Amino acid sequence: MKNLHSIMLDKDKCKGCTNCIKRCPTEAIRVRNSKARIIDQRCIDCGECIRTCPYHAKYAVTNSLEEIRKFEYKIALPAPSFYAQFEVDDVNKLLYALLELGFDDVFEVAKAAEIVTHFTKQFILSEKNKKPIISSACPAVVRLIQTKFSDLIENILPIASPMEVAAYIAKKMIQKEKGIEEGKIGVFFISPCAAKMTYVNSPLGFKRSYVDGVIAIKDVYGLVRSKLREIRDVKHLSIASGKGIGWAASGGESLALEIEEYVNVDGIHNVVKVLEEIENGRLKDIVYFEGLACSGGCVGGPLTVENPYVAKNRIKRLSSKLKDKEESFSSWTEEIINSFSLKLEDVLFEKELETNPVLELDSDIERAMEKFEKLNNILSMLPGLDCGACGSPTCKTLAEDIVRGFANDTDCIFILRESIKELANKMVELSNKLPPSLERNDE
Repeated sequence: MKNLHSIMLDKDKCKGCTNCIKRCPTEAIRVRNSKARIIDQRCIDCGECIRTCPYHAKYAVTNSLEEIRKFEYKIALPAPSFYAQFEVDDVNKLLYALLELGFDDVFEVAKAAEIVTHFTKQFILSEKNKKPIISSACPAVVRLIQTKFSDLIENILPIASPMEVAAYIAKKMIQKEKGIEEGKIGVFFISPCAAKMTYVNSPLGFKRSYVDGVIAIKDVYGLVRSKLREIRDVKHLSIASGKGIGWAASGGESLALEIEEYVNVDGIHNVVKVLEEIENGRLKDIVYFEGLACSGGCVGGPLTVENPYVAKNRIKRLSSKLKDKEESFSSWTEEIINSFSLKLEDVLFEKELETNPVLELDSDIERAMEKFEKLNNILSMLPGLDCGACGSPTCKTLAEDIVRGFANDTDCIFILRESIKELANKMVELSNKLPPSLERNDE
């Protein structure tokens, strides 16, 4: 399966410390020859290794601000979490600052989130998916399900993400209003996470993405701060409500749906635990599951700047401040939906999500069974300490690596120690059996 992930390794900075292999939720990292190696097919771009690496050897590849100049008309799509990075109580100032950076227009992803909420409510009522319906807003969680929980693919909400809906509407709007060809309009997402970059390169549920580039929040943070100091007169640009902005933090999407039977979880390892429970049929009464890979939600993304707890509080304040204007913001949402004649069918996935079979031992069932038996035999010989000293995250993954031909049993330091001890004893034994014509230790 195509997976052009965006997280990369700087080998010069990597010390081979094995911290990252312990935290990767899909066991996508190995340490060989004192350097980490990311297994492309397993990586879901959750960014956990970026947060974990003490030497900053992992990084996300995103677009630079300079790349917007390739297009005749440039549109910025700020993520709701972008607002939480600054001590500003007026979103319009932040949007205006983006225009000052060189963009010709802005379209808030928070407004697109409201549109996605509108259609998600319709989808829930349609009873089309298995319950609980799993949010598709976080691409890292969707790829996690494709890789580790393939039985839950049918539970994933098959609706475009707010970023994708925002890009589609922004392009169509400018084409309609200014008559500019789509190819000359560049739409750039101002992103808190690396997974969005991977999504643009390899869309989930769609053949193509309407997003032309992804710029990390941290890469424009300083520039926006400097522009904020210069802004005096602010135009009214924001059309997003508190509900749309609330998507930036964990639970925001679920609250906007106004349903009671939901569970929201943040942090990729917490998401894994809940998905295990869903897979085992323990959350049958839940209608909707919102899982976000980053701690605190998108405000905790690896490409953000602000402390996620501070950022979460700012989102809460911004959402609360806009609460009195919900009615007028809601009319904006309806106007956009009507002006583009958008229907639920227009935002549904164009193609089914595929399983990522990277964890299968072999595509042939008979050979897979043989390898599974071999794996268990090897595993029974390993100490079960999951120490990671071998460069694989656990004893089980080392056994898998041996079966796949990527490692040896002596990569385990305990087996290596026993082998050396056995070899040493054998050498002593042999030295006592030397022929009398040679010099022996007992003389």
